[in-house]
Amino acid sequence: MSHASGVMRPQEAVERALELSRADDCLVIADESSTANLRWAGNTLTTNGVTRSGRLTVIALRRTGEGVAAGVVSRAAVTAAELEDLVRAAEADAAGNAAAEDAAPLVTESAGGGAWDDAPAETGIGVFGAVAPALGEAFAEAEAGGRRLYGFANHVVTSTYLGTSAGLRLRHDQPTGLLELNAKGAGGSAWAGVGTRDFADVDVPGLAGGLARRLEWGERRIDLPAGRYETILPPSAVADLMIYLYWSAGAQDAHDGRTVFSAPGGGTRIGEKLSGLPVTLSSDPRAAGLECAPFVVAHASSRESSVFDNGLPLAATEWISGGTLNALTQTRRSAALTGLPVTPSVDNLTMTVPGGGASLDDMVARTERGLLLTCLWYIREVDPQSLLLTGLTRDGVYLVEDGEVVGAVNNFRFNESPVDLLGRLTEAGATAPTLPREWSDYFTRAAMPPVRVADFNMSTVSQAS
Repeated sequence: MSHASGVMRPQEAVERALELSRADDCLVIADESSTANLRWAGNTLTTNGVTRSGRLTVIALRRTGEGVAAGVVSRAAVTAAELEDLVRAAEADAAGNAAAEDAAPLVTESAGGGAWDDAPAETGIGVFGAVAPALGEAFAEAEAGGRRLYGFANHVVTSTYLGTSAGLRLRHDQPTGLLELNAKGAGGSAWAGVGTRDFADVDVPGLAGGLARRLEWGERRIDLPAGRYETILPPSAVADLMIYLYWSAGAQDAHDGRTVFSAPGGGTRIGEKLSGLPVTLSSDPRAAGLECAPFVVAHASSRESSVFDNGLPLAATEWISGGTLNALTQTRRSAALTGLPVTPSVDNLTMTVPGGGASLDDMVARTERGLLLTCLWYIREVDPQSLLLTGLTRDGVYLVEDGEVVGAVNNFRFNESPVDLLGRLTEAGATAPTLPREWSDYFTRAAMPPVRVADFNMSTVSQAS
């Protein structure tokens, strides 16, 4: 430790906080993040930079006559001199709180993870070593074609260290990368984005070429009225809808009759068929390319998460299996209430449909007349009981006739429930990694197929460009 600066290694911060604790039990989470970014505008790289940050969360547990009270305090850039104050603040918070509803014994069995003693993982501008020159070539090509490219690439590596008074010591390194590319030209605006762990799999020429093609489609404009249209949704749009479904799949809320997953008369809809297609919606901490923490990391308790569950091992879980609702996100507390297995949420999501080998282009080629979306944005919930969402289309809605894209149409406001939508899917293509446009700040690890819906509800024409 460097006493001059007061900066501690995260492992040392965890151990010292646990030593300083006077609570009956204590959990400490140290998060160390390293971020690199690139930005570009008008076919020119504009900025790049690297930043670092750290956050320490102390969870103090106090036994009371009624159960166990929890106090949680989280602070950034905690020095050695500030550590005791943070621990005492968490204990004071616990002293003022009643017994926690989600109280459970601390986890003692390890889920495995990275080497505890190793230094935090880091990123740097070098992660863009292959992407930056490829962008340079894409800029030159766009300039020659009368197009302008805008966008950014971001890479964050977070090392999380979890230590508890029950003896648990777990560590996980999480790389999270994304690249978003916008093209503007005579044919309007088009967007593409990808999530990645290390940028080695990012195909800049492929992304830029796809945008150029869509701007060409956009040079012909067609006005269409609101209505229900056969619609092909690409993986990004499917991800935005399915992630919202996943975020709404808390078992406790369903059990309490609050959500689309609540059964009439009480209980949950687990075991009910949601789709005629054999759709599987799943999460797996070890999914190739989408790897995430194999244990629960909960900085606070809510209806969907519990600080008492910190360190609980995570396993592959099928939320929807073969079209049937199979599991909801559970804490140990909600699992006891619902009588269902403990299935905490996992930080990735994959949708697959057996036999769905078609690409987006294949699906377009088989379309007599319909719409091809690019992405959705400004998504908001209208009704939790049906999970009705509203939002806008963005950066290209195209009309398909006789297997060909014939032009770009106006934007729409849509009204759809992702749960209802599952029941109306007529086709799903090949699953591929994708980036949700709307939720990319919160959720990047997704793999989805393109899907076809016979009657997607474009409720009104939107003036949004």
